[in-house]
Amino acid sequence: MQRILVICVGKLKERFYIEAAAEYQKRLSRFCKLEVVELPEVRLSDSPSPAQIEQALKKEAEAIRGKLPPASSIVALCIEGQTRSSEELAQLLADWAQRGEKCLAFVIGSSFGLHPSIKSEAWVRLSMSPMTFPHHLARVMLLEQIYRGFQINEGSKYHK
Repeated sequence: MQRILVICVGKLKERFYIEAAAEYQKRLSRFCKLEVVELPEVRLSDSPSPAQIEQALKKEAEAIRGKLPPASSIVALCIEGQTRSSEELAQLLADWAQRGEKCLAFVIGSSFGLHPSIKSEAWVRLSMSPMTFPHHLARVMLLEQIYRGFQINEGSKYHK
């Protein structure tokens, strides 16, 4: 069974996000071995300097690397990533599975994003949309799209 790891900087607090994420985690359990890891977001002042943001992102990147299994294929969710349709994401999942890779790791950064070093190590850079979303909502959206991708690849009627 494929292993998918979702590493998220920041903890879900709102009940509706927690319940939605749990629902998709349950649904995904028949397609893959899914693990969601939450890492603490580095706390910054209300108006951090660029240097403070860089230092926080660097510290978060170290924590992310500490959770990545060896030889993981990293998918970095970032604003400069490529937007993909659900069908294209499904193809990405299928291509990854055909390569026989051991772990596909999706990484969602904090509200300031991801450190450039994580982005440069990524197999794929993915953008959910040119619109801005709370990164907690991005987790739910990502889980749903991974589920949809498996459904597309299975040929189910979930994706219309």
